[in-house]
Amino acid sequence: MPLIDSPPDALARIYARSLLELAEAAGGRAQVESVQSELEDILEMGRSDARFGEFLSSRVINAAERAASIERIFRGRITDVTLRFLLVVNRKGRTPHLPAISAAYDAMVQEKFGRIEVDVFTAEPLQGDELRAMRERLGAALKREVVMYPYTDASMIGGVKFRIGDSLIDASIATRLRQLRDQIEREGTARLRGRLGDAIND
Repeated sequence: MPLIDSPPDALARIYARSLLELAEAAGGRAQVESVQSELEDILEMGRSDARFGEFLSSRVINAAERAASIERIFRGRITDVTLRFLLVVNRKGRTPHLPAISAAYDAMVQEKFGRIEVDVFTAEPLQGDELRAMRERLGAALKREVVMYPYTDASMIGGVKFRIGDSLIDASIATRLRQLRDQIEREGTARLRGRLGDAIND
């Protein structure tokens, strides 16, 4: 079965909290962020490589065999904290829960260090000055350190969309046009023309 992203549940938060405490005790913020990055890299491997994703998520693979493979694959390539954690999760039969654990860990790290991750979608790539200005405005509005991930969406006419966690804030031109179309369908063109006429006469 493939590795499936799932929202954090109570069990994932327990594992994530334990990992956060271990990482912080081992090396403070730098270690905490290294573990965060390593978990993300491991999950990305699982998403992009079907065989590795199956290796992590399968309940058929013997825990001892998987532990030996984890050692062989990751020993010397990731921090000891992350490696030991993977082995514990494997021993408990929780490797299919890694996406949820990683998501919980990521949320705890962001909360701990006052950070928030924002995906930004625009029709054209943002340049350095534009990125900095947008990051500063978002930071001021959210009162958090903003970590931005810019994406280009060719389907957009213009404007911008933000994804913060599970929330999508859509200020794109396409969405505004769709909202205008929906309003016309709801209220009728005559009523809308009347409003426009009043606005012009004013």
